[in-house]
Amino acid sequence: MKAQKKQRIVNVVTLGCSKNLVDSEVLLKQLDANGLQVMHNSDLYVADTVIINTCGFIKDAKEESIDTILKYVSAKEQGLIRNLYVMGCLSERYKKDLEKEIMNVDTYFGCNNIKEIIESLGCNYKENLVGERFITTPGHYAYLKVSEGCDRKCSFCAIPMIRGKHVSKSIEDVIGEAQSLVHKGVKEIILIAQDLTYYGIDLYRKQKLAELLTRLSDIEGLDWLRLHYAYPVNFPKEITKVVSNRQNICNYLDIPFQHINNTVLKKMRRGITRSQTYDLIDLLRNEIPDLTLRSTLMVGHPGEGQSEYEELVEFVQKVRFDRLGVFTYSEEEDTYGAKHYADMVTEKEKEKRSSQIMDIQRDISLQLNTGKIGKKFKTMIDRREGDYFIGRTEADSPEVDNEVLIKSAIPLDIGEFREVKIIAAEEYDLMAELSENK
Repeated sequence: MKAQKKQRIVNVVTLGCSKNLVDSEVLLKQLDANGLQVMHNSDLYVADTVIINTCGFIKDAKEESIDTILKYVSAKEQGLIRNLYVMGCLSERYKKDLEKEIMNVDTYFGCNNIKEIIESLGCNYKENLVGERFITTPGHYAYLKVSEGCDRKCSFCAIPMIRGKHVSKSIEDVIGEAQSLVHKGVKEIILIAQDLTYYGIDLYRKQKLAELLTRLSDIEGLDWLRLHYAYPVNFPKEITKVVSNRQNICNYLDIPFQHINNTVLKKMRRGITRSQTYDLIDLLRNEIPDLTLRSTLMVGHPGEGQSEYEELVEFVQKVRFDRLGVFTYSEEEDTYGAKHYADMVTEKEKEKRSSQIMDIQRDISLQLNTGKIGKKFKTMIDRREGDYFIGRTEADSPEVDNEVLIKSAIPLDIGEFREVKIIAAEEYDLMAELSENK
């Protein structure tokens, strides 16, 4: 009885990407179904048990995970919490080291040990809840993970070592989960995976993303369907027709190109060339009207000298991405890059290159946003902050993209769609007014 009392309130703390968030939501659903009171990312020390879902992808993420573990270890030592568990990518990769270095954690679990976590809390893992989640995002949008792991061989990436080989969910399972989300009031589903474009190859022996999108877009009540993390190699070109023909699939693609110089791309083991990259971008923009193209780039990878970096700058200036993020290369132990290349670019130079590209992108973003002034857009209302309602257009994914600040004399419902007119623009925000009244 005492053990059950100690574990009655559980706080799950999620770090890292949206894929981690989905894992936490699955865990929270199982805990909730076992009668436990659950909290997510709470800063209040009212939970008896804390479970930290860690990230171990890059240096900064690993440091954040360690700092968070130490924070709750301190809380445990002060008697503010009783039980502390750690799961996710960091503990999957460094479990033995963590057990030696940070000992005041009850148990370290990996990425795929939700059943074991549930049982360690004295609860029963409920098979009938597979595919069910405790939604932590605002109720009108949710992430949907269609596969796990990755078969790519990128030199800088440790994800295949952490998450394992690519494993697709069946089309039927994805459709079932999507229907469940929509039934609960979700209007926007954001498809995520380590590699969306590989979807289906392991199960069906061919790429099935186009068929999956077609089936998902048929779901009544699903207003927006958005694609994240599409690998550029062997991009399934047939999806361009599906995206352009289906009204509820956002004209939005997130494709991490990483670089443009052939030497660097080869050292990265990306499997694509400069010319193939430009050809793919041209195809996408020609086939999908008003496409919003988001990408991420990496600076400072071995092989990137000044001329290679300048070629990357030219790429950014020429392509004019709608959305762009930049990472600095960090050597990850046991990856191909760590084993075969010397990290020759200083951290100071990496940061300089990253800042320079983001300065260029800031100007591009301002120019693109300014071009929207006077135009009208269907906008989803996400929340209210002070005097403004905060929304997003079809061109904006939550957390990472632009927001629309709307001043309205009438109250707007969170999760509803309204047509707005853009009246002013900043680098990463749009100001708007309602163009119609209900």
